[in-house]
Amino acid sequence: MNRFLAAALAGFLAIGTASADPVAGGRANVVVQPEPPSLMMGLFQNAPTQMVAGNIYEGLLRYDNDLNPMPSLAKSWTVSEDGRTYTFNLEDGVKWHDGAPFSAADVVFSADVFLRQSHPRFRAVLTHVESITAPDDHTVVFQLKAPFGPFLNSFEVGSMPIVPKHIYEGTDFATNPANNKPIGTGPFKFAEWVKGSYILLEKNPDYWDEGKPYLDEIYWHVIPDAAARAVAYETGTVDILPGGAVENFDVPRLTALDNTCVTQKGWEFFSPQSWVWINNRQGPTANKEFRQAILYALDREFIKDVLWNGLGNVSNGPFAATTKFNDTDLAPYPFDPDKAKELVEASGYNGETLRLVPMPYGETWMRLAEVIKQNLADVGVNVDIVATDVAGWNQRLGDWDFDLSTTFLYQYGDPALGVARNYVSTNIAKGSPWNNVEGYSNPEVDALFEKGAATINPEERAALYKEVQAKLSEDVPVAWLLDLGFPTITRCNIKDLVTTGIGLNDGFKNAYIEN
Repeated sequence: MNRFLAAALAGFLAIGTASADPVAGGRANVVVQPEPPSLMMGLFQNAPTQMVAGNIYEGLLRYDNDLNPMPSLAKSWTVSEDGRTYTFNLEDGVKWHDGAPFSAADVVFSADVFLRQSHPRFRAVLTHVESITAPDDHTVVFQLKAPFGPFLNSFEVGSMPIVPKHIYEGTDFATNPANNKPIGTGPFKFAEWVKGSYILLEKNPDYWDEGKPYLDEIYWHVIPDAAARAVAYETGTVDILPGGAVENFDVPRLTALDNTCVTQKGWEFFSPQSWVWINNRQGPTANKEFRQAILYALDREFIKDVLWNGLGNVSNGPFAATTKFNDTDLAPYPFDPDKAKELVEASGYNGETLRLVPMPYGETWMRLAEVIKQNLADVGVNVDIVATDVAGWNQRLGDWDFDLSTTFLYQYGDPALGVARNYVSTNIAKGSPWNNVEGYSNPEVDALFEKGAATINPEERAALYKEVQAKLSEDVPVAWLLDLGFPTITRCNIKDLVTTGIGLNDGFKNAYIEN
């Protein structure tokens, strides 16, 4: 299937072309928050780790804003007609940051040994893989047990970071000293980390993609307070505010400043979607009509326009709009308090007080909890807000000790990778706030998701996912709120910073500062 390669190269040319001749030199001053727990991307995959370390490590592929695959460490690839054999041809002349040569053996070790042990999301992908082999130093072959539709979407740096075999083979991965000074193949090398203050990356002078990167350094500022991060941009201490770095109510003021540009691009691969977790196990929230009432009761346009300052869009269902196979014809749930009252009454609700545990990610999320409480009060539902910190929120959600909560989750471009995990019954397990926390179980939905993942024909997958979206929309296991917009705010003279659907996570490769 050489058409995959053709599409990839076309996407690369369309997105990777600079509007002017890039200028070499300079430092990018960027906010990172919260501070990453580690930069060893094979062991940690939280958002700040991916944002910083995605410029140290690399994956086999990148993805454009339409989620088409683009070359990275793999310069080309083919897929067999039966959808079971994926062959990747690797770039020549790639070196690790310590000078050791990169080869196919690193890819096999990373995927089949390191990540199988340490990376929960990629480990799930590997259940579909029969073997990973290296016929030569520049070729890697993945043989699948059966077709797996979204497999080609599994190779970006956060999903499958390539780690150095010569450093990690035969060691305790968690305690390897190299974790404190990560060594990748990427455009930037780790230089220094002063905990609580900054992380410094420096240009890789031996980078395989000739002429890149253009920047000399990336200086990541650790600034815990959102208001202080906004001030740091206003005063010129930082020049780049990644999505979510400041409170939404500060965005209009900051984007009105001179020499300031903003984009919501670079999040297409992640497709962050917010919703209200609804505990499906017991009490009023176990009733489908009651859950439908919640969705009718929520003024999601107000939430978008006032709390999120117009950033993002109201979700039409369980698939974010930028996720593959989103059904644009899915019947919406409009804001309809009268309909909500009818459904509350029909559900047999007796005035029980529901516990709402808001996501502790700043003032905007607390304001969201207050709006939810008021919207539900307006249709006769009693709600108490139970505020907690990040650790407490994780604990409550992981122990299912809630009635309602708020969250947002990444969808990773394909329903088999980032959507199904929230709704299939096999993913109901205590201890994590990122799986099927609501406890939803529908054998028909399970079967549809399983079949959708095992199908490679796009039209057939679209039909299966259309059916699954209709069933989820009927059952309302969670109350979908917004396809979130995360604005990246920068000085306008910083060019080509967001050139892929992964945004800043691999964006500094092409970035330069215009004089």
